Amino acid sequence: MTREFSFNLVDEPWIPCLDHKGRTIELSLRDVFVQAHLLKAITGDSPPVTVSLHRLLLAILHRVFGPEDELAWVALWQAGQWDMTAVNVYLDAWRHRFDLFDSERPFYQAVDERMKVKSVIGLSHDCASGNNSTLFDHHTEDTGESLTPAEAARVLVAGLAYGLAGLSGIQQKFTDGTCAGGIVLLIEGDSLKQTLLLNMIQYPPNNDRFQIHTAKDAPAWEMVDPFMPDRKYPLGYLDYLTWQNRRVLFFPEKPNQDVVVRNMTMGPALRFETTLLDPMKNYRIDTKLGHVAISFNENRVFWRDSATLFAFNADMEGKARPPATFRWLRWLIDEMDVPDRQHIYRTVALGMAKKQAKVFFFRQEQLPMPLDYLIDDELVATLDAALMHTGAIAFDLVKSARLMGMYQQLADVEDRNWQKQWQGLNVNAKSSINNWIAHTGMEHNYWAGLDTPFRSFIVDLAQNQEQALIAWHGRLRESAWSAFEQAAECVGNDGRSFKAVVRGRNYLYYRLSEVLPIMEEIV
Repeated sequence: MTREFSFNLVDEPWIPCLDHKGRTIELSLRDVFVQAHLLKAITGDSPPVTVSLHRLLLAILHRVFGPEDELAWVALWQAGQWDMTAVNVYLDAWRHRFDLFDSERPFYQAVDERMKVKSVIGLSHDCASGNNSTLFDHHTEDTGESLTPAEAARVLVAGLAYGLAGLSGIQQKFTDGTCAGGIVLLIEGDSLKQTLLLNMIQYPPNNDRFQIHTAKDAPAWEMVDPFMPDRKYPLGYLDYLTWQNRRVLFFPEKPNQDVVVRNMTMGPALRFETTLLDPMKNYRIDTKLGHVAISFNENRVFWRDSATLFAFNADMEGKARPPATFRWLRWLIDEMDVPDRQHIYRTVALGMAKKQAKVFFFRQEQLPMPLDYLIDDELVATLDAALMHTGAIAFDLVKSARLMGMYQQLADVEDRNWQKQWQGLNVNAKSSINNWIAHTGMEHNYWAGLDTPFRSFIVDLAQNQEQALIAWHGRLRESAWSAFEQAAECVGNDGRSFKAVVRGRNYLYYRLSEVLPIMEEIV
């Protein structure tokens, strides 16, 4: 690589942001920090890009500002904007390590003579490459891809954080990046400056927020060799945020007037210990597996697990471990009464669904986040109970469809013991009925009908529990009956089908009358 190519991330625009007028603009690292208090958000090309850019910016901010304790954090919160004198001193000192095409030490890259030159498409999960089918971009390994320097920088940062385990063509295998498994949760403020600070934990962190800290902790660009020593435990949080999961090297070209990147080498590099808990992830507690990061599921909406984000009290802590960023914010509100607990921020969940080395989809979801949930354990318990009963109704809704299916397909259905009769059916009969239930889309329609109302419910519950629960009960009934009636349309018009619908409707009515009064006791 020669010096005729240069693209320094400190000064060149490459980070996509949403300005205060709702326009998407690209900014350099320096300008992002200068304008952070005026910008709304970072808007990456995909959820992995958005997450990775936030984590890169956080690594720089932690290095410059700490904050070493809650007083330092509050001072940063109360400041109108970032102290650019301090930021510029740091960026200027390390500017030579942020050139994407530097001849000696290109940003986030390293030579790997073990690997053959290949298309840069292998870094993008949204393109057809290896095991991945096309998600959004329709380039393939055969057609290749041509990236601008700005695109290449974004793909590189995301490719290291979200790299997937798999074969590499050599004895050493690729391993998952730090963000590849589980949902990354960002607390979103009213400006990018607020968002970055709301996701900044104390640094150096205590063991409750990140388990490892050493005096040698540093972001990858500061290290003499970020791959040495070969290690599975990071030197600290900054090492973890900039973890070098792959050895990537771009080969820039200038076929016309503009510099592009078409080819690279990419080999496996550092493998991190998966028992380390990411401060931005939510974990469920498994009796055998321990902490398991909550992931996106095609058939499960994210907000069903929202109560676990605030599982701080003794009754819930055995179920989940909230993100360290949430725990730190709870501490700040308790100890410093900052931020203002009356203000409503947002929780943004970002990630992808994968199995082994294949990505199935990306997803980004947002929920309102009244800060009362961080400090009011009784409020969280009420939310948790409401969600449990919401799930119970979904289960009973499916059972009502099961009953309808049995009446349609079986010569005789036992009125009182039909559930026991269901257990005794052979596999083929159960499969046929379950396929019919899936065809009706009943459960999907139920949850879809609650998606938008829940965003109001989680806010209203923090303000008036009694009124919010009564309104939510009404939404549950409405969505359940709507889903049932849509499924009933998939039943025939003969006498047997009519009886099936009547029996199913009676069962659902009975279960709603049983479940919802239990919910009323919470009021």
